[in-house]
Amino acid sequence: MGTLPSAPVEKVIVTYKSQAAEAGSNTAAKSDAAEKAAKTGEKLAFERRLAGGAALVDLGDSATKQDVTEVMDAFRADPAVASVEPDIRAYAMAVTPNDTEYAKQWDLFEATGGMNVPAAWDKTTGSGVTVAVIDTGYAAHSDLAANTVAGYDFISTSSDARDGNGRDADAKDEGDWNATDGECGTGSRASNSSWHGTHVAGTIGAVTHNTKGIAGIAYGAKVQHVRVLGKCGGSSSDIADAITWASGGSVPGVPANATPAKVINLSLGGASSTCPSVYQTAINGAVQRGTTVVVAAGNSNANTSGFTPANCSNVITVASTSREGNRSYYSNYGTAVDVSAP
Repeated sequence: MGTLPSAPVEKVIVTYKSQAAEAGSNTAAKSDAAEKAAKTGEKLAFERRLAGGAALVDLGDSATKQDVTEVMDAFRADPAVASVEPDIRAYAMAVTPNDTEYAKQWDLFEATGGMNVPAAWDKTTGSGVTVAVIDTGYAAHSDLAANTVAGYDFISTSSDARDGNGRDADAKDEGDWNATDGECGTGSRASNSSWHGTHVAGTIGAVTHNTKGIAGIAYGAKVQHVRVLGKCGGSSSDIADAITWASGGSVPGVPANATPAKVINLSLGGASSTCPSVYQTAINGAVQRGTTVVVAAGNSNANTSGFTPANCSNVITVASTSREGNRSYYSNYGTAVDVSAP
């Protein structure tokens, strides 16, 4: 993954104490945002209620780091507020594509660095399980189509979504390319689209025994694309709602998930020394509904404690190993790692 770009914060997530009027009333939350705007001189606006009950407040795209600090301090000083945190960005964890023939998928079967997957196939191929890939969405692919169920696009900002609107039922990957250096914050680079969600989905559930492409690790499972990453990554507010929806939870303004996932895959991450409460609330809810949440440790050759949602509780955090069975040179590491895989 390399060094994460430093994207500006444009929104904050405010959680009110349960007894506060703002916790249950959008009108009260709007009024509170207006009050904080008057106090700080910023153009604040209540945007929407998140699945976990928190309020998403927009600061506008011209807010400076100092502006964000002042706004968050104003909310923290309010006795009705339980917590406030920035709506941080997350980015696709870059991976090297596999070759398109099973004989070259050493990660599945080689004795030293492989996972002994053929022996596991004797016991199960994932039949009856839906795996939600919370990522960039899908690009139509003949080696995935038969194993794909309906998903959802959770990118709420149309410019990030690149599809002309906000959230909708079409999880198509519109591309996460960047035209110029610095377009997505200090340190970001111009790049082509990764089509990362389709790559991850193929690794998990590519159709197998069909004389083409690769073999999916759980080729008997169904894959559900839940789109959260577009231009310049994705926001924690969108990702948290996606986790809730994918696991069968209710999200305001979004139709119920007809095929809730038993497993959620999050091959994404952002820089944060703590797990944001908006993530932890969504993850806890998913686990309570019986969903397993699997998260990439990250590819920055750094301690996983500084990356989220890898540093959240109730997740399985996965680091990367090399063909020789060693830690991959780029893989994150640390006590938060639960398991490693090629």
